[in-house]
Amino acid sequence: MAADVRTELEALRAREIVRDRVLSAAELACAAWIVIGHNVFRVFPNEVPILAVIALVTARLARGGFAGLGFRRPASWRLVIGLALGFVVVRWGIGYAIELLTAHIWPPIKAPKGTDEIVGHPLAALAALAIVWTFAAFGEEISYRGLIMGRAAQAMGGGRAAWIVGLLISAALFGFGHYYKGPAGILDSGIAGLLLGGVYLLSGRCLWTCILAHGLSDTAAVILTYFGLNN
Repeated sequence: MAADVRTELEALRAREIVRDRVLSAAELACAAWIVIGHNVFRVFPNEVPILAVIALVTARLARGGFAGLGFRRPASWRLVIGLALGFVVVRWGIGYAIELLTAHIWPPIKAPKGTDEIVGHPLAALAALAIVWTFAAFGEEISYRGLIMGRAAQAMGGGRAAWIVGLLISAALFGFGHYYKGPAGILDSGIAGLLLGGVYLLSGRCLWTCILAHGLSDTAAVILTYFGLNN
């Protein structure tokens, strides 16, 4: 009798695992289509609010809460801050290298709309910082690292290799999420996505690390643009 019960429980657990992987794959496919559909084909509104809502709702209802997205207490805030600052340095260095290497084969990276209005205008700079910390830092990290990277890894079993594949998928989609920047911008943003996914994994999948890293990097861009130094 005990053996039969144990067998039934194992079978039930196996079905739950399969169902979770199928659901994760479906969510990933939907998210990928929304990213490409908006940025390449322009058939959807901006993907970030849509994906962020999907991530938060599904996490709350069926994914064990927001901790499943990475909103968990980090083992070390010092590590989180160190990884975030390290990301900023590496990201800016690689970004500069990409601009130099692609200058002779692709058009320059296009800046986001309204960037020119920031130069010398404090109110425009403050508005840009508000967008940086809401839409970009929180919105994009919930969407790309929390939802897309997480669902990709879960669809493939959640092991170490699955998270690496999830990192690559989320980075590629993050690149196409900046399609408007042109080919050099897609490459630049894709590598930024790799780095953000990397600090996410290194911090024990703590989303606060990515949010802080993304926010600090874009804040630096706004400050430099305000002083006319980000050309």
